[in-house]
Amino acid sequence: MYDYIIVGAGSAGCVLANRLSADPQNKVLLLEAGPRDTNIWTKIPAGVSRIFSNPKVNWCYTSDEEPGLNNRKLFWPRGRVLGGSSSINGHVYMRGVPDDYNNWQALGNPGWGWDDVLPYFKKSEHHFQGNSSLHGGEGELYVTPLDKAHRASAAFVAAARKAGLPPNDDFNGVRQEGVGYLQFMIKNGVRASASASFLKPVLNRPNLTLEVNAQVERLTFSGRKVTGVQYRIDGQPRAATARETILSGGTVNSPQILMLSGIGPAGHLQEMGVDVLHDLPGVGKNLQDHIYAHCLARVDPSFSINKIISSAWRLSPHILQYILSRKGLLTAGTAQVGLFTRSSPTLATPDLQIQMRPFSMLIKDGKYISEPTPAITASCTLLRPQSIGQVRLRSSDPLASPRMVANYLSDERDLKPMIYGIRLIRRVFETSPFAEHYESEALPGSQYRSDEEIVDYLRSFAQSMYHPVGTCKMGEDVNAVVDEELRVRGIEGLRVVDASVMPRIPSGNTNAPTIMIAEKAADMILQPQQSSARVQRVRPLAPAVR
Repeated sequence: MYDYIIVGAGSAGCVLANRLSADPQNKVLLLEAGPRDTNIWTKIPAGVSRIFSNPKVNWCYTSDEEPGLNNRKLFWPRGRVLGGSSSINGHVYMRGVPDDYNNWQALGNPGWGWDDVLPYFKKSEHHFQGNSSLHGGEGELYVTPLDKAHRASAAFVAAARKAGLPPNDDFNGVRQEGVGYLQFMIKNGVRASASASFLKPVLNRPNLTLEVNAQVERLTFSGRKVTGVQYRIDGQPRAATARETILSGGTVNSPQILMLSGIGPAGHLQEMGVDVLHDLPGVGKNLQDHIYAHCLARVDPSFSINKIISSAWRLSPHILQYILSRKGLLTAGTAQVGLFTRSSPTLATPDLQIQMRPFSMLIKDGKYISEPTPAITASCTLLRPQSIGQVRLRSSDPLASPRMVANYLSDERDLKPMIYGIRLIRRVFETSPFAEHYESEALPGSQYRSDEEIVDYLRSFAQSMYHPVGTCKMGEDVNAVVDEELRVRGIEGLRVVDASVMPRIPSGNTNAPTIMIAEKAADMILQPQQSSARVQRVRPLAPAVR
């Protein structure tokens, strides 16, 4: 019998395991479906392309046909390894803007406004500039600057500034708008995953048990109280019980486990042959993701690292440099430059994020394509999409991947900002000092000039940015799955703590907000006497809010 079972050792699960086991009186079991993070490419920052589609550490999901993207199926990498997606992502540390969290609070989630969540961002953070009003300097998660900007990156920043974008040296600072260099979750040249930062330093605690390759099949119950989980290791059935169970499987797996356990939309569960324990219609709904589209510029050889990364012998000196010093090319994340801007002056905060890389960002069938031709990539992301999708079971088999449709670009309001972003990237390409090295546009290409043609390009080539959230959202409306304490509505002894609880997607990368959610959840679990929501309140459900 455990005090807490945590399902999923991803970004949220690793933080929870650390915080909940800090009290030696708490007996904690952490279950991870994947293996330990021993693959060398989960350590080297530039190794993302080697693990991006590796099924040994990756769920390698694929969406169903996306109606807004010409019925294309999109590859969805999600971490299936200690650290979860923090062990395979592009390292970017980004919080979003204060309005994101104030909006969460306005949607019926007291205690989730910016002033409430900022202390939890700071608690985790070991920022390279130390403690300040906006940053923490003593946390476990190292946040570091770009080691060395490539000359193409520097030229892109300079050109964007000349094109009218203000400089910004900290997108997690007093404002988000502007152009500058990104910050990364990297420590001394090594990936600072949630596993490396929060879990491994405490694995020697006698009250913390970790089991890997543990596939959770369903929750167990006594009435409507969760008593634990059923799972398998190497095909052998196992079970564990706890005072409280916490789902931290992520935006895909947490709703999947709920539905496999009989918690979700009754009609869908019946269709899947799952006995309905609790009709909770919002499970799996409210799926949101950032969509982005690449602009590929052909440049002179000095402005791209394509030749280096596509050739083993050209790359070998950089590998040696990394081995000897943990410096150089292999310490870089997938992007170097960030640019945040508003597609309309009427907006209060940026609705577009552009990331620039000094190499080709080409993906086919879920795999990076390495090409020797010199090129750079600038990618446009829609920060606050209106298009909403859902996750559903494919069958009652726990090993069957769920069905996912994000409905990218199905809401016409998502098109105009993306058109603006593509045009802005083109303008930066054609502005000095980048223009002196710019030879031609490979993507979208000269055939996509008008608004209608750019929309055609987006529907034919836009991709996921791999930031799915929202499928177990917190709130008070009829589609809310958890309350502001992240407790599953109508069920005892069960919480969801991961990106799936976000009612709206943040204006930026989602890993740092997920870690913040886990920090705040741990406090709510450990300090019930300080939690107002522990005084049970009966609230009428409000109408659904998008």
